[in-house]
Amino acid sequence: AEFFDFELGVRVAAPVKAAGRMKPGELPSARVARTVYTGPYEGLPGAWGDFMMWISANGHAPAGDLWEIYTVGPQSTPDPANWQTELYRPLKG
Repeated sequence: AEFFDFELGVRVAAPVKAAGRMKPGELPSARVARTVYTGPYEGLPGAWGDFMMWISANGHAPAGDLWEIYTVGPQSTPDPANWQTELYRPLKG
């Protein structure tokens, strides 16, 4: 079986302590490109592809890990056409 690590982030008002398998962390300061994708989660791979093409076409080079923030989703509205996901990609330089 193959395994991978991933992080799930939530905003907190104060520092948290490690508990069980959960470890606190934070995103480092970085220069990033950001866009907002609107639509169902199945469209995210295409949105990332378009976003990466934009980054390259505008003379930027990606660096480090990327992340997503699910700002509007099934918890907010049942219509996937209205879901919004913020895409973030750190940039070199």
